[in-house]
Amino acid sequence: MQSDLNPAIADTARTHDGPIETDAVIVGAGPVGLFQVFELGLLEIKAHIIDSLAYPGGQCIELYPDKPIYDIPAVPVCTGKELTDALLKQIEPFGATFHLGQEVTTVRKQDDGRFFVETSKGTRFLTKTVFIAGGVGSFQPRTLKVDGIEAFDGTQLHYRVRNPADFAGKNLVIVGGGDSALDWALNFAQDGPNKAESVILVHRRDGFRAAPASVAKMKALCEAYEMQFIVGQVTGFETRDGRLAQVKVTGADGVTRVVPLDMLLVFFGLSPKLGPIAEWGLGLDRKQITVDTEKFETTTPGIFAVGDINTYPGKKKLILSGFHEAALAAFGAAPYVFPEKRILLQYTTTSPKLHKVLGVESPVFD
Repeated sequence: MQSDLNPAIADTARTHDGPIETDAVIVGAGPVGLFQVFELGLLEIKAHIIDSLAYPGGQCIELYPDKPIYDIPAVPVCTGKELTDALLKQIEPFGATFHLGQEVTTVRKQDDGRFFVETSKGTRFLTKTVFIAGGVGSFQPRTLKVDGIEAFDGTQLHYRVRNPADFAGKNLVIVGGGDSALDWALNFAQDGPNKAESVILVHRRDGFRAAPASVAKMKALCEAYEMQFIVGQVTGFETRDGRLAQVKVTGADGVTRVVPLDMLLVFFGLSPKLGPIAEWGLGLDRKQITVDTEKFETTTPGIFAVGDINTYPGKKKLILSGFHEAALAAFGAAPYVFPEKRILLQYTTTSPKLHKVLGVESPVFD
């Protein structure tokens, strides 16, 4: 599920002939990375933000877009999607440039003190500061371990649903026992514009890691012959004319059934991987980046780490902790961006300068 990304934001990343010169590059567009844009923006530090996902929101969008979050200050409850959309709205005044669907592969310090940053798509930057807000790393789908089936990845084998209309009218086999598997099975089995020709849900056991209401609805649809549920695991496949035609599902009883299909959707969850970050020469402790607690700066001056990716004594992996870290990291970065400028703490309630930066009118009090 994607957030309601403003089309103007989505269109910010354009082709450049040479490296993009900027004040800050933020690696990771989850909640903390998005709030980092806000804190930098208040200090008039311009940022580009990079994420391996095709949309902002990070873990909130990938893992629990519709589940309630109760520990955001002054927000009694919101979903991951609602939090992401609110943060995107909050950072609109600062015009951050998004580079989505690409992973940072290189971070290298230059002789002039700036950093050369390059992504998997060849986008290059020269930046004064780097902020790593990569959560627990870049999310990669856990794949189906069947020899040779990867040949159909992206054509008939899918680990994400990017466009539900692509699956309408098709014979679908959906594998998994979590919320994503159940939600998409229900979506495609019920009447609607994306209704599939048939839906067969496959899970290794009769228990699910999903909302009870979704499980009950799935069972009701099975009883009404609107879809099927098979207990078992995909252990093989057969092809016809070079296309995936059938999968072999082996149950706990050892019996293997052959199930025809048009599309195979697999939802085994996402596995966080530190990825290229491990090669950037930063101090690490158990696959997390060590930082100080004054500026949340890493062992490399000018590179900061905020959110779940970092570690320090007493660290708690909470979104609100990441927001705090982003604020202090922004102030820590300011001397690299404006070495001759004295940075003063100002408040959005009373500062005309910040009101101008935010594009709002300064209040007049009698």
